[in-house]
Amino acid sequence: MGTQLWETLADLKSSRYKWIDLSHEFSPETPHWYGFQPLAARKLFDYAAPEPGEAWDEAPMRVYEYTVAGQYGTHVDIPAHFAPGGRTQEQIRVDELVYPLVVIDKSDAVRENPDYALTVQDILDWEKTYGEVPAGSFVAFRSDWYKRPAENFDNNDAGGIPHYPGWEVAAIEFLVTQRNIGAIGHETSDTDPGFITSDPNIYPYPGEKYILDQDRIQIELLANLDQVPAVGGIVFTTFPKLKDGVGFPARVFAVVPVS
Repeated sequence: MGTQLWETLADLKSSRYKWIDLSHEFSPETPHWYGFQPLAARKLFDYAAPEPGEAWDEAPMRVYEYTVAGQYGTHVDIPAHFAPGGRTQEQIRVDELVYPLVVIDKSDAVRENPDYALTVQDILDWEKTYGEVPAGSFVAFRSDWYKRPAENFDNNDAGGIPHYPGWEVAAIEFLVTQRNIGAIGHETSDTDPGFITSDPNIYPYPGEKYILDQDRIQIELLANLDQVPAVGGIVFTTFPKLKDGVGFPARVFAVVPVS
């Protein structure tokens, strides 16, 4: 049996490439959607050994029981999260966990306007420089929002309305129907700009509803997109094969060439 794949992996782990973690650290302080409680942990077992002559009353290992919402921190959203009858977590194929990585950087625009929504024109402008977005790719919206402190992640105004960036629905529709992309990702806790989710006259999550209705996954609360190039990287999205799951914390990372 050939060893070509081993050689490919050795090359990817060589100094010609960098491995970039695109996930937030997982803790009670992790940025998360405002409707969820922070991660909680309860110790079930610990290392402590009994005194001489005493019996073991627990296993000699440390184990925690965690309580956390599925869509907490850096996480995957599965189609059934918003699409009744959509695929659930165990139905996502393993080949759908790896994609060519496309990064559209609108961090400057977001710095000027936290309500910024990525547009079709932004995609077309990106393509003028880098070429057409490839079919099957993972398209990430870089906003540098991950750098904000968790306690001010939603950027609420005095009236409690959140102000953070997101996608225009038309941009997601373009990527799906005209470029046949595989998935999207972003650094915020929602697909849609924050102010939209608070407008009683608008369905609160139109972009998220659309992408999941199209049988695609998405990754929310990404980090470190400023450390990966616009083109040329590969992104790995890893999460458990949870039966009937609609989302789960994910460890996401990219392999990129050293420039």
